Amino acid sequence: MPKAAVISHLRFAMMSNTIGLFFGLGLGDILYDCLPLYHTAGGILGIGQAFLRGVTVVIKRKFSASAFWDDCARYQCTAAQYIGEICRYLLAQPAKQSDRRHRVRVMFGNGLRPQIWREFQQRFGVDKMGEFYGATESNCNMVNIDNTVGAVGFLSQIAPSVYPLRLVRVDPDTGEPLRNPRDQLCVPAGPGEPGELIGSVVPGDAIRGIDGYVCKQATEKKMLRNVLRHGDCYFSTGDVLVMDELGYMYFRDRTGDTFRWKGENVSTSEVEACLSNVLSLADCAVYGVEVPGNEGRAGMAAVADPEGRGVEVARLAQHLPRLLPAYARPLFLRIVRHIEATGTFKMKKTELRKDGFDPDRCCGDPLYYLCCRSGQYLALDGPAFAAIARGEIRF
Repeated sequence: MPKAAVISHLRFAMMSNTIGLFFGLGLGDILYDCLPLYHTAGGILGIGQAFLRGVTVVIKRKFSASAFWDDCARYQCTAAQYIGEICRYLLAQPAKQSDRRHRVRVMFGNGLRPQIWREFQQRFGVDKMGEFYGATESNCNMVNIDNTVGAVGFLSQIAPSVYPLRLVRVDPDTGEPLRNPRDQLCVPAGPGEPGELIGSVVPGDAIRGIDGYVCKQATEKKMLRNVLRHGDCYFSTGDVLVMDELGYMYFRDRTGDTFRWKGENVSTSEVEACLSNVLSLADCAVYGVEVPGNEGRAGMAAVADPEGRGVEVARLAQHLPRLLPAYARPLFLRIVRHIEATGTFKMKKTELRKDGFDPDRCCGDPLYYLCCRSGQYLALDGPAFAAIARGEIRF
């Protein structure tokens, strides 16, 4: 179960008002909110615009990709929210006249993949996409206010102490921050280098303080101590980001989702985006699986085929070599009818990861493995699985 986070009135006001301020929302705006109200995005950042900015908020019972733009036009919305895979779901809908028959000038949320950012704006005529990063219980929040494709926010490189968020290197296998053996302090990540996002904690401060969870033990587990100097304290987000040389921040992965193969770190979100684009925006979930006789975890992808028409695995084999380095290409494919998602449209991977590529555990779903000699995906049946287990098929 999710942990209950403490939200003070001040925190509620700051979160809501900041979003409204950055994107110029006010009395004349109408916001379309189709997100779950139990989630911060829908229940605070969305509804909060009515309380604090005087925005009219249209509350939809649930998200519908086919009705989204029709609703925005019907209610004359000027702003809308998204989260998770919503933008991809909208882009996957057949083109129709109502795609641009609306007044929406800005959409804000998180989870918009850079690979479809421009295409989404061009097709639907939305002037600004407000991608942000944040966690309900944390002090690490950022907003991309200038439409930089793929960025979730910006940190000043001139005056970094003004908003003290940092990236530190992490062990890809354990997810724990790496520490310098000399002084046992964390190792900062440089520009272009993946690192876990952490935020300096200042008790009692309205911005830098942490209300955390109802359970104090759960809050303490998120605290990192002796990070950049002895005695300091930072909040651990568990998210891996990359900062460019200008200070723009890009989401890479959850620490628990990133895996290591052939000595390289693999970002599941990046691989998922590539697969989805090749397969006409199909639902994809990428995760690491253990292969007997090999260190690390190999990439495996579950691809949704809801209508049972078949997935063009040959198309994947053709296009992935130019999109992904060899170590990041999925070695195994599993074709499923449906991939379960959370209430905030994030793919569930736990059970898929447990099943691995064992045909006996995969409920009869078609399985494939990448043949290193031919570069093609071949059927993975019982004998092939046994050959992989014996090391006769190598990767």
